[in-house]
Amino acid sequence: MNKLSPSILAADFANLGEAIRQVDASRAEMIHIDVMDGQFVPNISLGFPVISSIRPYTSKVFDVHLMVQDPGRYISQTAKAGADIISVHAEACTHLQRDLQSIHNAGCKASVALNPATPLSVLDWVMDDVDMILIMTVNPGFGGQAFIPQLKEKIRMCRAMIEKSGRDIDLEIDGGVKTSNTAELVRAGANVIVVGSAIFTGDIIRNVDTFMQLMD
Repeated sequence: MNKLSPSILAADFANLGEAIRQVDASRAEMIHIDVMDGQFVPNISLGFPVISSIRPYTSKVFDVHLMVQDPGRYISQTAKAGADIISVHAEACTHLQRDLQSIHNAGCKASVALNPATPLSVLDWVMDDVDMILIMTVNPGFGGQAFIPQLKEKIRMCRAMIEKSGRDIDLEIDGGVKTSNTAELVRAGANVIVVGSAIFTGDIIRNVDTFMQLMD
């Protein structure tokens, strides 16, 4: 099943509650929330009090992306703040499999995020522990970047790995997704699409409908 996960990093923070309400009224299944620490990525963004404060505005799935160093320290806090899915970066985890177990123990679905240059081989021994794989299609830390073209092949290869595993694992992509490339990225194998500015610029509900049609 294809799913849209609007990234609130691109929302108007002065009217964040209203933006969440509009996403809630839309066909999008998820809301993507980026947590950045200024160490793993060169930026700082939303923290746990903000996640907790927007949780009452919607019943949509909270897709929380921890772009932080040693994310195992924050798994319990992330779950308590209202996360449904927690993505941790393979590059940031000293003990990746342990962190994935911790996510499940906290009652959330577990996801591994991979930077553009990180090989898929890091997934070889954790496929049984993941519910989703997040492939970064830009270098993480900032919104508004252009999609890295060669990563389309990485998406295809990751989808093949998932099919070989025989498990029901979602494949999410994040970065540079626009109306012009959504359909081809879905064809390549992605089924969870993160979109930021193209959703939150203008009519949010109409923009969601446009992307959902492209994903059908």
